[in-house]
Amino acid sequence: DGAMYESTGRYGKSSLRKVRLDDGVVLDERALDPAFFGEGLALVDDRLVQLTWRSGVALVSDLETLERQSMLRYPGEGWGLCYDGSALVMSDGSSILEFRDPDTMELLRELTVWRGDRPIPKLNELECVGEVVYANIWQSDEILRIDPESGRVTAVIDASSLLTGFESIRADVLNGIAYRPETETFLLTGKLWPHVFEVELVPR
Repeated sequence: DGAMYESTGRYGKSSLRKVRLDDGVVLDERALDPAFFGEGLALVDDRLVQLTWRSGVALVSDLETLERQSMLRYPGEGWGLCYDGSALVMSDGSSILEFRDPDTMELLRELTVWRGDRPIPKLNELECVGEVVYANIWQSDEILRIDPESGRVTAVIDASSLLTGFESIRADVLNGIAYRPETETFLLTGKLWPHVFEVELVPR
């Protein structure tokens, strides 16, 4: 309905918020405890599941009110998160994707991501689209299209030309990917980026 939900991450400044797409106005926002560094966010039915970087907890909030409902624990670090309709897909900065139960965060299976004959580390932001997982590589402008059964990279998206040279000086890493099914376009952004870009993926 014209809004997106966003996780922001910095110690003491992390939040969960609802943002109007047309103009970027924050419609609602909930600050996280200063001990939490907000990370990946996924919509599961009528709840939002938000990872934290090194606290080992996922924060579960109501979609309408953004009020906290519960906390789920998991081992290790939390980076990216998406929901494929049955499982949460989670990254931790390694080359492995973890598939977890959306109600308990219990580990269901693990998948190593391969590009050719080598595993790809630093998997970061994730987005599940149909039967495909998209993953950004941390500290790069590349987004991988991944087969969630084999772990093979089936395409590489180059997002390096989104920011101007001047804008990139003040911006940090690309780490925001969201899909708009009604337009079949992607929303891309990054930490401290001045814009959210709506893009269509074009083969070349």
